[in-house]
Amino acid sequence: MTRVVLPYHLRSLAKVNGEVTVEATTIAQVLDALESTHPALRGTMRDPASGKRRPFVRFFACEEDLSHVSLDDQLPAPVLEGKEPLLVIGAMAGG
Repeated sequence: MTRVVLPYHLRSLAKVNGEVTVEATTIAQVLDALESTHPALRGTMRDPASGKRRPFVRFFACEEDLSHVSLDDQLPAPVLEGKEPLLVIGAMAGG
């Protein structure tokens, strides 16, 4: 099981508390599982038309920014083993 930590606003939309667990080995599979189980999350983390990550959404695991790797790349071993979570972070911008 892959552990996923969502930011507060996405947890609120999904109506979950704390971590979410899904059966997935890639970020794309994580997003598929989350959107399937929690339809309110559709379109919040990736564009529904292109399937690409939304600009202000970042993925982190094992102290690495996974935001710019392919969504189909295998997640790091500690995430797949359930030792580390995949973090979904809402990036901030402004000046």
